[in-house]
Amino acid sequence: MDSFESDAIKNGFKAVAGVDEAGRGPLAGPVVASAVIFSILPLHLGINDSKKLTKKERDSLVLEIYRTAQSVGIGMVWPEEVDSINIHRATLLAMKKAVASLNISPDLLLIDGTFPIDSEIQQRPIISGDALSISIAAASIVAKTTRDRIMEAYHLLYPQYDFINNKGYGTKDHLLRLSEAGPCPIHRMSFRGVLPEKRLF
Repeated sequence: MDSFESDAIKNGFKAVAGVDEAGRGPLAGPVVASAVIFSILPLHLGINDSKKLTKKERDSLVLEIYRTAQSVGIGMVWPEEVDSINIHRATLLAMKKAVASLNISPDLLLIDGTFPIDSEIQQRPIISGDALSISIAAASIVAKTTRDRIMEAYHLLYPQYDFINNKGYGTKDHLLRLSEAGPCPIHRMSFRGVLPEKRLF
């Protein structure tokens, strides 16, 4: 999990940021990205791709990430802008915002996926990076836990959609609730399944 970071350090990079996002697929809520820089890689923590961890493990690890990281950045793009610029651009924009919010300027970005972001900082996209790089994996955990907490808060405002359980994803139950209640202000109106003409059933 540290080969990309180790290679970067050997090549003279001093501040390597892992970057990842959460919330590309849901029908509601923001896209959230995170950027994480470690000065010393915390290999002992067992940081891994957030999708391979339980909620309890993520909630525990995110506290350790904030405790041990040199810097953590968060970027968000809200549903209205997702609808305006499309989800692909929104994802890259959230990552750009996360990098911009770091309090240390990185000299290399390790980005999960195949696409670079709009930045003059040198960067390396890595397919399945959240399973290969500890910095990206840490960013995936921060992004996922941050977004989950946002959706849990939205559940208090819009309990009819059960966001506390589905986190905005297009589950069968969420789609049924959408058909009964219609969309709310945090739904992504451009996504198939949200508006009646784009329903999946």
